[in-house]
Amino acid sequence: MKRALIAAVLAMTLGAGLSWAKLPAPPAQTDEQKAVAEAAKAKKAEADKKDADNLSKAQDRAAENFKRNQARGKTTATAKAPAAAAPAVGAAVSK
Repeated sequence: MKRALIAAVLAMTLGAGLSWAKLPAPPAQTDEQKAVAEAAKAKKAEADKKDADNLSKAQDRAAENFKRNQARGKTTATAKAPAAAAPAVGAAVSK
């Protein structure tokens, strides 16, 4: 019992020491790496702008479709009759 307790305390002490260890700082970027990162950032910004424009166009089409269907008197969501309630758990089933 005492050996297990001592082993557990020793393991926790070593684990705590390792958790305070720090990783070394990353090496400084070269000018070439900075240029590549800047180009990737610009490319991502361009793609994000294009995605936002496509989303805006899709939302405009959806809104126009909704308005067109509302003018015709159609509803976009179909109303279904509620399903029959399932019997309660443990309820007796009559035959």
